[in-house]
Amino acid sequence: MIPFSHTWPYEQIRSDLYVQECPFCGAERVLLPLKPQDRELIHAGAKKLLVFPCCFGKATLVDFDSDYMLADKPLRDQQTKRRR
Repeated sequence: MIPFSHTWPYEQIRSDLYVQECPFCGAERVLLPLKPQDRELIHAGAKKLLVFPCCFGKATLVDFDSDYMLADKPLRDQQTKRRR
């Protein structure tokens, strides 16, 4: 089981995937370089490197559910470090 600190919420609008805030730099409304097909492949067991286009922060995605993407490292800890 992946801990909650390794998750980040996303939204799908038509065929685009967005996050409200980047976990690395705090940029708002970031369009992710992923398509819904990628989400399905990752949910089926594939891993994918996600590079956030706003700051080039990197995380390997290991799963998706209907609300959250799950990474192999903490994403929520990155947000805490950024605010200090």
